[in-house]
Amino acid sequence: MKFKCGLYGGSFNPLHLGHVRCIIEAANQCEDLIVVISEGVNRDEIDIRVRYRWIYQLTKHMGNVRLFILQDHVKTKQDYTEEYWMKDAEKVKEFAGKKIDVVFCGSDYDMNSFWARCYPESENIFFQRDEISSAEIRADVMAHWEWLPDIVKPHYVKKVLLAGGESTGKSTLTINLANYYNTNYLEEIGKNLSERSGTGMLMLPEDFTDILLIHKSREREALLSSNKVLFEDTDCLVTKFYIQFLDGKDKAINENLADAIAELNNYDLVIFLEPDVNFVQEGDRSSVIAADREHYSNKIKELYKKRKYNIEVVSGDYQERFLKSVSLIDKLLGEHKR
Repeated sequence: MKFKCGLYGGSFNPLHLGHVRCIIEAANQCEDLIVVISEGVNRDEIDIRVRYRWIYQLTKHMGNVRLFILQDHVKTKQDYTEEYWMKDAEKVKEFAGKKIDVVFCGSDYDMNSFWARCYPESENIFFQRDEISSAEIRADVMAHWEWLPDIVKPHYVKKVLLAGGESTGKSTLTINLANYYNTNYLEEIGKNLSERSGTGMLMLPEDFTDILLIHKSREREALLSSNKVLFEDTDCLVTKFYIQFLDGKDKAINENLADAIAELNNYDLVIFLEPDVNFVQEGDRSSVIAADREHYSNKIKELYKKRKYNIEVVSGDYQERFLKSVSLIDKLLGEHKR
């Protein structure tokens, strides 16, 4: 190795492929590389735990990289003046436990920067940086999607929920939208689990427990490979609606579980499909619900309103529903759908 101990730092807010290249090239040249992650505790930044995990996942296969969080409590970067610089540099040096031979920076820094001036005993190497900056990415994430490492993309994926009563075209529209936006989707978990007894009318309480838990688990998995947006066919509130048809003491337990998961959930867009298309009897759909579709649809809708979801109601024929949904999603993505 050319250097015994090196230093590379930044806020990584967010981490992008320019950072990735700098970290790799710096690690290639050092026996010991310290990556400093700057945290502005009182500034609007991505959670430091998220940023730390990104860089840990990026470097965990490298035996010569250590991570250090450097906190400051000023309100703006402009307030982070030289009076703080030297004190914080001492914290980094103490963590290093040895002489820092080299400080690596991108070419967007110069010899007047914190990284150069606080380590005068170290050599300075400036990596040529002609790529996008974190600030530009933050201003329009979707337009700069290809600059995000795969470990970062899930943080920015938009979640779109399609909800509504039975036979409103949710499943078909979910798949069509996923195909159109070249991404993946989360299918309705209950569709297969409801047929464990051959009929959805004889579901057991544990079936609903499985639906609720499996849906949340699969959502987390689906986010890891989504392209800008993840489409979800129903959620825990729709499941909660169907729980009301259960009998017995376990009904309340599952309703509480649905509420608990709803507290964890968040969606960037909720598309609610009205029951104004033909009812298709598929599988074992409820004749009770089919006889009064609007009533039961409104009961589901109330569950979302109670949780103060800003729902977009979509009606009309299948073409109208598709076009209205596309318009809403394009707006959500800033029209950078590809």
